[in-house]
Amino acid sequence: MSSGRNSALLAISKDRIITQLPQPYRPEATPYQSIHFHPKVKAACAENRTGRVGLKICKSVIVGDVAVGKTCIVNRFCHDVFNRDYKATIGVDFEVEKFSVLSVPFTLQMWDTAGQERFKCIAASYYRGANIVIVAFDLTDDETLQHVPKWMDEATENADEPLKFLVGTKRDLLSDAEFAEVEVRAMVLAKNLGAEFWPTSSKTGENVQAFFARVVGLIFDDHLQKELEASTAPARQIGKGTHAIKVQRVNSRFLDTKKKAQCCK
Repeated sequence: MSSGRNSALLAISKDRIITQLPQPYRPEATPYQSIHFHPKVKAACAENRTGRVGLKICKSVIVGDVAVGKTCIVNRFCHDVFNRDYKATIGVDFEVEKFSVLSVPFTLQMWDTAGQERFKCIAASYYRGANIVIVAFDLTDDETLQHVPKWMDEATENADEPLKFLVGTKRDLLSDAEFAEVEVRAMVLAKNLGAEFWPTSSKTGENVQAFFARVVGLIFDDHLQKELEASTAPARQIGKGTHAIKVQRVNSRFLDTKKKAQCCK
């Protein structure tokens, strides 16, 4: 392990270390059926073949109606706090969490967008290039579930072939019988949207850590597979004879932090 990669890993807390692919809330609640990291991904990580820059960044956007609890779930995950009196997000809030996935440093960006109509044009500009789209709805408010397809369409339009998730919030406010009825409809909708469903409670912390670990594990496995496939793909040839040009495909689905820092100066 390189010294740079080793020092990056030392700064990661134990609850952000992923050594096995986290499992879904329920097997029937996800279109992503892998239960283990892909063998090629595990081999590449073990042999330190994950790229010249060890620290990768993945962009996620969290969308949904106003007051469904988007900021609450982010703050419970990032800071392990709950405050029922959060003010409505204005535009976009931003959080970053560092992970170690199969001993590879990995960073998750979380763009928490405003649900109010007047901020939609501002928030929409942050959807571009997202690797993950998370649509949140309030388990106690059926209208917010009905609005999920609209949010999913808007957020995925300019995203980067994202993994999709449907997150129900405020699980603590429902009885088991009430939740069972909502869960059925949410899982049907998630299936129709090609998304994975999770119920959560920011107040109690139920499923919050497990959900985000699942998000990180899936996107790491998915995109590293694609990078490895692209790196071993044969070069294409343009033209013939002595004027032919060989083009090797380059497909880095994650942002290189050094390049990102340079372009933002």
